[in-house]
Amino acid sequence: MQKSPTPRPTAALDNRQLDLPLFAEPAPGVAPASTSPAPSPTPTPAPGSRGKAPLAPDGTRLRTIALGVRTLPYRLKRSSRKSIGFAIDGSGLTITAPRWVTIADIETAIAEKQRWIFAKLAEWQTRVEQRALPRVDWGDGAELPFLGKPITVKLGASVLAFDEEMRVLALPLPPHADSQQIKDRVTGWLQGEATRVFGERLAVYAEKLGVAFRSYALSSAATRWGSCSSEGRIRLNWRLIHFPLSVVDYVVAHELAHLREMNHSPRFWHTVESIFPEFREARRALKQCPVEM
Repeated sequence: MQKSPTPRPTAALDNRQLDLPLFAEPAPGVAPASTSPAPSPTPTPAPGSRGKAPLAPDGTRLRTIALGVRTLPYRLKRSSRKSIGFAIDGSGLTITAPRWVTIADIETAIAEKQRWIFAKLAEWQTRVEQRALPRVDWGDGAELPFLGKPITVKLGASVLAFDEEMRVLALPLPPHADSQQIKDRVTGWLQGEATRVFGERLAVYAEKLGVAFRSYALSSAATRWGSCSSEGRIRLNWRLIHFPLSVVDYVVAHELAHLREMNHSPRFWHTVESIFPEFREARRALKQCPVEM
């Protein structure tokens, strides 16, 4: 893989990881704490240990709670109810609590229910991913998106081959092959293409930004499109290969920008914009998910 000049990660000593979640990504210009919906094996709540409060997509100010090495944002509403309520939807976690309950008590309750919370967040994010990609009838003539445009699967070929002009992926399988066998063969090809394409785009944008990443790998995560650790290890969801190249470039630029800013501060978004000025359009496309494929 082509390497670029020496990186300048800003948080190389704390071994953090910044994720690009499948939903509720903070809007450019705000500085939320990093989140990851996977539960920590040894949760240690730290009420009150917050940085600058993030904003929800609707502009609502969020609170955050540290759970081990994870940081969970949540929306707090006060009401006349007698107990603490938990609600999770596409915008994340909302806590409704009596006016007399302290923040410490609220965050203790969050810590106690964190496994349920993270599980429900993951369920919502999986639904988003399922809506993002069309359901495929795995058989001869199946259609699916590849880099934003449909391709057709044809069986009965002597070797696996992709005709870019005709948008046909020929598979060396019999016409009545099992659907799972077809899916596995297509998925293997898609992941191979993802490895190639993502590597090429990482090299391009790393050179633009003047950083070097230590390594990159494909991810099958149901909760995030990409992640970057402070050690320079990047993971990209292989399903991005279904989206247009502009969306791939946005996620690549997003993760590489974390080598300069391990946060989502205004400086981070300025860094993204410096190498990918069209990031807002691509970000909207990723959130809205493709509909004409």
